[in-house]
Amino acid sequence: MYQIKTPLYCLDIGSEGALFTYTLDGAKKGICGPTFEVNGKDLAPNFSSAKLVSSHALNESVTEYTVDAIYKDQSDLTLRVVLRIASASPVLKFKFSLVGNGSSRLTKERGERLEYCYVQVKESESLTEVRFSEFNEMLHSFCMNEVKVQDSAFENEFKLMGPLMAVSDGDFSYLLAYEHGSQYPDAFVNFGLTKDRDISLCAAKGNYLANTVLDTVGYETIWLNFGMVRGNTDSIAAAFREFTLKYSTLNLESRKPYIFYNTWNFQERNRFWNKKTYLADMTKERMLKEIEAAHEMGIDVFVIDTGWYEKTGDWIVNSEKFNDGMKDVKALLDKYGMKLGLWIGPSLAAVTSNAHAKHTDCKVELNGEITPPYPIWETEESHTMCLVSDYWEELADTLIGLTKSLGVTYFKWDSVGQYGCNSPLHHHGNESNSASERADAYAFNVGRYLEKIVNKVCAVCPEVIIDFDVTEGYRSVGLGFLSVGKYFLINNGPYYRNYSIPCDKEKNWTNIFVYPGAPRTWICRSPLTFDKWIPSVLFLTHYLPDDPIDSQDINIASLILGQNGIWGDLPNISPEGRGRFKKVLSYYKMVRDDITAEAAIKTGMTGSGFECYEKISSSTGKGVVCVFANVKSSFRYITEKKTDASVWCSMPMNVTQLPNGTSQIEIDFDGQGAAMVFFGV
Repeated sequence: MYQIKTPLYCLDIGSEGALFTYTLDGAKKGICGPTFEVNGKDLAPNFSSAKLVSSHALNESVTEYTVDAIYKDQSDLTLRVVLRIASASPVLKFKFSLVGNGSSRLTKERGERLEYCYVQVKESESLTEVRFSEFNEMLHSFCMNEVKVQDSAFENEFKLMGPLMAVSDGDFSYLLAYEHGSQYPDAFVNFGLTKDRDISLCAAKGNYLANTVLDTVGYETIWLNFGMVRGNTDSIAAAFREFTLKYSTLNLESRKPYIFYNTWNFQERNRFWNKKTYLADMTKERMLKEIEAAHEMGIDVFVIDTGWYEKTGDWIVNSEKFNDGMKDVKALLDKYGMKLGLWIGPSLAAVTSNAHAKHTDCKVELNGEITPPYPIWETEESHTMCLVSDYWEELADTLIGLTKSLGVTYFKWDSVGQYGCNSPLHHHGNESNSASERADAYAFNVGRYLEKIVNKVCAVCPEVIIDFDVTEGYRSVGLGFLSVGKYFLINNGPYYRNYSIPCDKEKNWTNIFVYPGAPRTWICRSPLTFDKWIPSVLFLTHYLPDDPIDSQDINIASLILGQNGIWGDLPNISPEGRGRFKKVLSYYKMVRDDITAEAAIKTGMTGSGFECYEKISSSTGKGVVCVFANVKSSFRYITEKKTDASVWCSMPMNVTQLPNGTSQIEIDFDGQGAAMVFFGV
């Protein structure tokens, strides 16, 4: 047995036959497992033999421990358990590696038999399934959903996808989660409920390949999470939110609440409103003009979307559009203290690119047929490359090169679906595996390889942020990618097709919500439900900055709740409008770390008469209250948390600090609009 103590809990590895026993204030919870099918037999390790192999600090907050355990009946195998523990968090990460001398293999004689772990639930404990990847067609966005699980689900042995299960008896609450991603209900990993009231976390499909040789490299699982707190489900949600913000990743730059601008919306306006091409104004002159406007508005990160490159795959700056290799663009950004971001299609390589020539065997292949090349946003035809192949390192090295040569510190990744390759030539199976097994293994691993690329880039360039565009369905959405980066959640939201409304794709913008005003913000704010469990700063969403001031305030009040994105035609915003953004965002930046740290307290429904969000730090009293109105009326609100005495209001209102330290806010609205109250500025 091996013991790890933190200021919050004690972890006994190998205690009472369990993988580990977690003890908090006298309350104990045992986590058992894992079980693998090896050479046709189910094997569980002997954790009484657990011994520490190594421990080292990954950063000032997180320490990694490696513990080995042996198998009584399989002496050639060792189970390696890796744990990442933050002394300030009750939530930990762990994963397994199964290694040997090459004489044993993982098998699937009775199907995919891998049980990661299980925990027993008491009859006094209630269960909540937290889903992070339900694609809501009405919003055209992934959303969070909490589902209460009935006791009868155990009796009927339900399988639930999660990826997080929260259990509570009111006094103590705990969670079990896994770091992977897919669109609900397309499960690759399941929580199985048993008649014995166990929650068993098991592989569903694609988790491993039959006949995987267990040598010194062996087999490595996905990361799992466990944690316990005093309190109810809301308490464990708050702990997990803080864990996700501060401790679940080593790439901490991705957690910072920068204000992002992206050029794509203007490129779409050019296509659909100005009747030009998407890339008509992808020029140095236009970018310099936009940077000047972005600076006047208070933008932190300037992202140039598709069309800046000569060829996909090689990702070299287009010399016709930027005759100086983008030096003037970077110099102006540096002058204003802004960061440079670029759009990248990770799985794309132009037909004549060097990247394609070096990796012709890495093209996506389905049932023996190579996916034909196709034009990418008015640039050369490109092949779709398999990221679960040697190509992943080519891409990682290219991004590192862009960071070092151009000073890029942000990459927006687009167009990576979860399915589409069953080639026997890549890292998701060979001729000994069936085509369907290779396809499932590709789908299971594509998100994991995206994570590998991010980790390789950030290990060399820790200043880099990478976000993954999940604005369409069937993408790898879950806790996996969030452990290394962030999501690009919503661009323009629903299409006409989402509402069965015909639309001429050649003549009209096929998205509905592309105009200034309140309706688009209703769509964009709806997924803020994530913020209870996962900080909204990890779900980049772009709001419109167009005049008039009333619309601008609605959009500013929305984006500062954490989604932090802006796009549009910046040079055509009035000087007054650009000044409005600069002024309000200057107050936001004074308290944005306090806002980011707090889950939103919401009053009212999105799009209703009044909708109010409170994000005030419990420790400092700093933060913001944002109120949205859709009717002419008076609004009154008392904050739940105590507030700092210094206040700035975006419009005339009465703000009174009450004797208990909270604040009362009274606002009169003439009609549709938004108001912001900043505390601590």
